[in-house]
Amino acid sequence: MAESNPTHPAGIDTNAIREAARNLQDGPVTAGYQGDRAAVVDMLNGALATELVCVLRYKRHYYTVSGLQNGPIKAEFLEHAQQEQEHADWLAERIVQLNGQPDFNPATLLARSHAEYDASEDVQSMVKANLIAERVAIESYRQMIEKIGDTDPTTRHLLIKIMAVEEEHADDMRDLLA
Repeated sequence: MAESNPTHPAGIDTNAIREAARNLQDGPVTAGYQGDRAAVVDMLNGALATELVCVLRYKRHYYTVSGLQNGPIKAEFLEHAQQEQEHADWLAERIVQLNGQPDFNPATLLARSHAEYDASEDVQSMVKANLIAERVAIESYRQMIEKIGDTDPTTRHLLIKIMAVEEEHADDMRDLLA
């Protein structure tokens, strides 16, 4: 059997790519990965902590808000909690893809989170705390996206996707302000 041409017509060195792909322990992280994996994993763990704190804050607000007139707000809190949990899952998955360890340690969760927990008792304070937290998350994601630049397109895409939902959450919370 004849050896195939080492360079694809588009200028891609397929033989070199195939050889480098044999390094199986790195999973999806190939030789061409240009990001600083340790720094990216650290950033993602901070985002993970933030999302987990947001889940807890929204869940607390969901369970403690009362009154028939607050039904739509209560539903919004639950929806946001579920979406924040989805973000946490995506971040943990990406950390593992980068051969890192997602940090779910509850003892250090608040210290690592960009956003704060809130134990407000009145609805407007809850909405305000959630709006502030969403704005914190948006800016945190914007800065992470900027730091990553073009070195890790997959992580960048994930952060942009999450940030877009956080912007929707902030818009929702702004609309709920009295």
